[in-house]
Amino acid sequence: MDTTTPLAVVTGASSGIGAATARTLAAAGYHVVCAARRADRVEELAREIGGTAVTCDVTDEAQVAALAAQVGPRLDVLVNNAGGAFGMSPVAEADAGQWRAMYEVNVIGLMQVTRALLPALLASGAGTILNVGSTAGRIAYEGGAGYTAAKHGTQVVTETLRLELFDQPVRVLEIAPGMVRTEEFSAVRFDGDQARADAVYAGVPDPLTAEDVADAIGWMVTRPAHVNVDSLVIKPRAQAAQHKVHRV
Repeated sequence: MDTTTPLAVVTGASSGIGAATARTLAAAGYHVVCAARRADRVEELAREIGGTAVTCDVTDEAQVAALAAQVGPRLDVLVNNAGGAFGMSPVAEADAGQWRAMYEVNVIGLMQVTRALLPALLASGAGTILNVGSTAGRIAYEGGAGYTAAKHGTQVVTETLRLELFDQPVRVLEIAPGMVRTEEFSAVRFDGDQARADAVYAGVPDPLTAEDVADAIGWMVTRPAHVNVDSLVIKPRAQAAQHKVHRV
């Protein structure tokens, strides 16, 4: 990699917000390391944007260590985007495996990647960590306890990291999107049940797109180094709250 070009890592880059963010940062002049579990997808994306593909499951400590080795001694931007929601059962019917999986990817995975790449971020002299949270990390809703608990974890880890690194040359940011329609998020949540996935967005005029969120991320990480956008909540105009969404 050219050491004069700013370097960014985006996890969960194989689709949705992650892929859109990789494209946005590449357009802003970054060399982007696209990290995700699906090798074919990140390799295709890396070819498209002139980046580097790394196959990485953020919940696997050895794979995260390999990612850090690939990145090298200096890193300017880390976007912890890898995450996911699995199921929507009430607590009384909760699947413990799904809850563990959500905590592993949204909290433990975020911690492992941040821990592994922090020395390189510090070495840059002006590093940026941006964690992709959710409005679910702020507001509870029926059927969402496993996901809201995990995303509350994302938010609190971000806040704690900001306190711990207050005197270091690293910014810590969080973006919390509301209703974003991507090709996979709801389909994965409902185990491939496309009808249930489509019902989430039925009648909603203009939910956010992955590109909308990526555009906001691009703005956040390209502010001057002394500007820390601690938290940015972004929702479509149609969504006033988790339970109040305009549908036509």
